[in-house]
Amino acid sequence: MQFLVRYLKPYVRRMTGGMICKFLGTIMDLLIPALLAYMLDGIVPTRNAPRIYLYGALMVLCSILAWVGNVFANRVAAGVARDCTRQIRHDLFGKITRLTAEEMDRFTIPSLISRMTTDTYNVYRMTGMMQRIGIRAPILLVGGIIVTMTRDAALSGLLVALLPFMALIVWFISRKGVPLYSEQQKNVDHLTRIVRENLTGIRIIKALSKTVDEKRRFGQINESLAASETKAASVMAVNGPTMQFLLNMGLVLVVVVGARRVSLGLTGPGNIIAFISYFTIILNAMLTITRILTMYSKALASARRIDEVLDGKEETSPAALPDADENAPHIAFDHVTFSYGKKSPDVQDISFSLKRGQRLGILGPTGAGKSTLIKLLLRLYDPDEGSIRIRGTDIRALPLDTLRKKFGVVFQNDALFRGNIGENIKLGREISLEEVNQAIADAQAAFIAEKGGLEAEVVSRGQNFSGGQQQRMLLARALAGTPEILILDDASSALDFKTEAALRAALRTGYADTTTVIIAQRLSAIMQCDLILVMEDGVPKGLGTHDELIRSCPIYQEIAQLQLGGDADE
Repeated sequence: MQFLVRYLKPYVRRMTGGMICKFLGTIMDLLIPALLAYMLDGIVPTRNAPRIYLYGALMVLCSILAWVGNVFANRVAAGVARDCTRQIRHDLFGKITRLTAEEMDRFTIPSLISRMTTDTYNVYRMTGMMQRIGIRAPILLVGGIIVTMTRDAALSGLLVALLPFMALIVWFISRKGVPLYSEQQKNVDHLTRIVRENLTGIRIIKALSKTVDEKRRFGQINESLAASETKAASVMAVNGPTMQFLLNMGLVLVVVVGARRVSLGLTGPGNIIAFISYFTIILNAMLTITRILTMYSKALASARRIDEVLDGKEETSPAALPDADENAPHIAFDHVTFSYGKKSPDVQDISFSLKRGQRLGILGPTGAGKSTLIKLLLRLYDPDEGSIRIRGTDIRALPLDTLRKKFGVVFQNDALFRGNIGENIKLGREISLEEVNQAIADAQAAFIAEKGGLEAEVVSRGQNFSGGQQQRMLLARALAGTPEILILDDASSALDFKTEAALRAALRTGYADTTTVIIAQRLSAIMQCDLILVMEDGVPKGLGTHDELIRSCPIYQEIAQLQLGGDADE
C-alpha cells in the first residue's frame, strides 16, 4: 500500500477538508441520543413544553448538519478516489509500455489487462470507502464507547469485555483473507486469457467446430474462479455474523442489566434508551468495519499486483548518441546467441553483415528463430552473447527512440488499430500527405482509394478488410517516411504472386538506399536478395547468395526443389 500513499499525497488538502466534514457530521450523529436521553430524564418529567420543543429542534439541527457534512465529505471522497485511480491507471499504462520484453513475458498480457482493470477498480473502491465509512465507522465506534462510559461505566464494561474477542476475529480473518483474494485474482487472469484467446480466434473456432471444446475449457476456469471466490467469501462471511452475534448478546445483557439498575434507582429510563441507541450505533459501526475489512483484503491483494508492475524492470536507454562509423557495415551481427528462458539457446552464434542498401533474406522452417533475430535487432531483447551493431555502434549504446526511428517494420502478426486508414499509416508520426500516398502506391494498396481514401474506417484489428488488404496497409505503414532499415517478417504471405512481384520491384527502385531484412516462407520473395541466411533450430545452416546456397546448402536445396522444381538452379 506504500505506492497508494504516494498517489494520495497530492490530495491531502482535499482529503483533510473532507475528513473534517465527515468528523463533524459523525459527532452530530453521536449527539442525538445524548439529547434524547436528557429530554426523557431531565425535561419530560418537568412538563416544560418550550424546552422540549427547543431540544427537539436541536436534534433536527444535528440531523441536518450530519446530513450536510456527510454528503459533502462523500463527494470529496469520490472525487479523490476518481482522480487518484485515474493517475494510477495512467502511470500503470505508461509503465507497461516501458517494460522489457522479458517482463512482459513474465506478467503475460491477460494478467496486465486484469491489473489495469479489475485491480485498479478494487483500489478505487477501497480508496473511496476508506474516506467515507472508513472514517465514519471508527469515529462512531470509539465515540460511542467513550460516551457510554461517561454515562454508565457499569454498562460500558459489558461492551469493553467484548472488544478483545472482536479484535481477535478481525485479525484472524484478515490474515486468511488476503492470500485467498490474491489467488482469486490469479484465476481472473486465467479467465481473461481464455476470453481473449477465444475472441481473437473466434473465426477459426467456428470454422473447426471447436465451440463445444472451448466452452468446456472456459467452464473449467470459470468453475475454478467461482471456487476461489466462494472460498474467499466463505472466510470473510464469518466476520459479519460473528460480530453481530457478539454485539447482540452484549445488547441483551445491556437491557437485562439496565432494567435491574433502573429498578434499583441507579439510572434513568432515558439513559437506558440512549445507551441502547449508542450500542446500536456501535453495532452498525462494527458491521461496517467488517465490510471495510473485506474490501481492504481485496484491495491489498490488488495493490500488491499493481505495485509489482510499477516496480517492473524497464527498458534502458543511453542518453547520449555516440558517433557512427561511416566505414562500418550498416548492420552487423557478431556471434549473437540468445535464449528466452535462459536455459538452451533459441538462436546461437549468428554472424553476418550488411552494407547500406543491401537486402538480407532469412529462410527456415517454423521455430528456426527467424523472428527472434528481428526482435534482437529492434532491441526488444538483448543478446546473451555477442553484439549487434548499426554503423559500427552497439545498439545497446543507442537511445531507444533514436534506434527504433530507423526502422520500418511489418511483424508476422501485426495489428491495425481502430480509427481510419490515414491514422493507421501515420501512427502518430510527422509524415506528409505526399509521403503517405507514395507509401500506399509502393505497397500496391490502390484499393484504399476505392474504400474511401485515408478517411475510410478501420475497425479493431482491421477486421473489415481482407488479409491481403490488411497486409498492404501494414506495408504502407512500414514504408511511410522512407525508413533507414526495413524489416518485413512474412509480410507478403497474403499477396498473390503478381502483387508480390510489383512490391519487390517498387522496393528495388524506390528504396535503393534502405537496408532491408526479409523473412519469408516463399523462396521467390528472397531469391534476389544480396545475402540469404538459412536457419534451422536456431543455428545458421547457410549464408550466401541464391547461387551459392543452391550449390552448398542441403536445406536450401531441398526448399528450392520443393518450391521451384526444375527451376531451382535458374
